[in-house]
Amino acid sequence: MIGIIDYKAGNLTSVARAIQYLGFNWIISSDPEKLRRCERIIFPGVGAAKSAMESLKEFGLDEFLRETFKKGVPILGICLGTQIIMEESEEDGGTITLGLIPGKVYRFPDPLVWNGEVLKVPHMGWNRVSWLKEHPVIKGLDPDFEYYFVHSYYPRPADENLVLGLTFYGINFPSGIAYKNLVAFQFHPEKSGRPGLQILKNFCEWEP
Repeated sequence: MIGIIDYKAGNLTSVARAIQYLGFNWIISSDPEKLRRCERIIFPGVGAAKSAMESLKEFGLDEFLRETFKKGVPILGICLGTQIIMEESEEDGGTITLGLIPGKVYRFPDPLVWNGEVLKVPHMGWNRVSWLKEHPVIKGLDPDFEYYFVHSYYPRPADENLVLGLTFYGINFPSGIAYKNLVAFQFHPEKSGRPGLQILKNFCEWEP
């Protein structure tokens, strides 16, 4: 069973639809007791870090995620879920986040200029990922594949060795992170067509 965390900040329907299409059983829940019965956890999200952290604490999901990570249960972070696993975010003047991975979340520079052109923020649309190393969750992906992004902030782990992939949008930023039983992507696999489905399938079969 795949547990999809509902903390009022998720793109839950698209994630669940993709998991169902791949043939895996799933539940959407904000109840830690129900989620503890799941073999894997997906931590999706869209929105702001501060309100997301408030919701996680309200439901007891902050401690659930820390406990689940320590137990070695496979966890997949998506978009805001990828940012919240860091220690702190610049969003809302500074927000303390889960701290599963040492590091911080930064906003794109204002203005974001590349080659004399001011780039729009949020970064929205399709972009490539330069994978830096092999990992079971990205197995079988063509390096020319593109993935769907919607974000104004990006994660930067304190340990660069945890960066799984980089994307260029005015600057190079980490778009994939892997550490122990945790893997996370700044893009949306559930909205990224065939390569996104491959990532989700790989995660659902991954044994860290």
